[in-house]
Amino acid sequence: MSDTKNHPEPLVALDAGDAAAELHRRTVRSYVIRGGRLTSSQQQALETLWPVYGINDVKAAFNAQQHFGRSAPLVLEIGFGMGDSLLEMARNNPDKDFIGIEVHRPGVGRLLHEIHAQGLGNLRVYCHDAKEILRDCIADGALSCVQIFFPDPWHKKKHNKRRLVQAEFMELIRRKLAIGGKVHVATDWEPYAQHMMEVMSALPDYRNAAGAGLFSTATERPLTKFEKRGQRLGHVVNDLVFVRER
Repeated sequence: MSDTKNHPEPLVALDAGDAAAELHRRTVRSYVIRGGRLTSSQQQALETLWPVYGINDVKAAFNAQQHFGRSAPLVLEIGFGMGDSLLEMARNNPDKDFIGIEVHRPGVGRLLHEIHAQGLGNLRVYCHDAKEILRDCIADGALSCVQIFFPDPWHKKKHNKRRLVQAEFMELIRRKLAIGGKVHVATDWEPYAQHMMEVMSALPDYRNAAGAGLFSTATERPLTKFEKRGQRLGHVVNDLVFVRER
C-alpha cells in the first residue's frame, strides 16, 4: 500500500514479521497472524475506509457517542474472520451497535468494504489483540454481549494453553459485560466445546442460559459458509450462552 498516512498503525505492524515474532515471544497468543493475499477491493478498503470505520487508537477508552452518535446496546465480536455473521447481525439489528475485532487483514478489508457497501452505521472495527482492547479500551459494564464464534481450537495438547476461552480471559469479559449481559461462544470441535463448558461452569458469577451443563440450541447466531460446510462434513456445532449475574 502506498498511502501510509491512512493506514491504522496495527495494520502496518502486522506486515512486520520481526515485530510479530517479538509479540509472540513476549506472551502466549491465542492466534497466529496468517499471511494472505489481499484482493484489490480489500486493499482499497484498508486504504480509504479504515479512517471512517476503523478504530486506530488501541489505548484510548472506546467512546460510543463519538463513533455511533448515540447510546445503544453494544455487542463486541472477537475474531470475526471474513465478517459474514457480524455483518448480518449488524444489518438485522439497527437498534444495536457492534464492534468487531480481527487481526487478519483480508478479513478486515472485506468487512470495511461491506460496511460501506451496505451503508451500515452501527459497526466499527479494531485490528488488534482482543485481550488488549478489552483491557485498555472497553469500560467495565459497557457491553450487552460478547461473541466468540469458532475460535481456533488448538487441538494439539501442547497447544491447549493458547485457547482463547480460559478462566482468566472469561473473567475479564465478565467485568466488561453489563449485569444481565451475555457471552456467546460456539465451536465445532467437540473437545474444545467440553473445555469451554468446564471453564464457564466453574466461574461463579456466570449462569448458563440453557441450564447447568447444557449447550444452547436456540441462538441468534447466523449460519456462516464455514458452518454450513462443516455441517455437510458431519461436524456438530455447540453453542454456549452464559449470562453475567454479578
